[in-house]
Amino acid sequence: MRVLFLMAILLAFPVMEIWLLVELGGRYGWWLALYLVLMAILGWRLILDEKLLMLGRMMQSLGEGGTPTRAIFGSAKNLMAGILLILPGVISDAIAVILLLMPTPKPAFVSRGTPGPGGERDRAANDDVIEGEFRRED
Repeated sequence: MRVLFLMAILLAFPVMEIWLLVELGGRYGWWLALYLVLMAILGWRLILDEKLLMLGRMMQSLGEGGTPTRAIFGSAKNLMAGILLILPGVISDAIAVILLLMPTPKPAFVSRGTPGPGGERDRAANDDVIEGEFRRED
């Protein structure tokens, strides 16, 4: 029964996309074509930018003493949104915008007490000492 329900959803999505594109195309004409081209360009740019930023985010996460899972999940979410923006359709664009607006959750298995650069482990033993010059005037 679940398989039939999943198949119905997978078949209904393209049908709804095509139906909505035909309706909007009849209503707005070439503006819809311009919209679809612009969304595809934005999706392509998102994928290219995310490809460049993903390695930097992972290195930053590792440098802070954490795991790169949050960076990987965030990049995967942005790549999926880019793919959905490239696909022609208004519903897939709406799903892509929802994906982009969702915050990336923190993984539950990352220890919260791991100090990174500037954390408690990097504090000096005499952190309450203020350096300066002293001169007594009588």
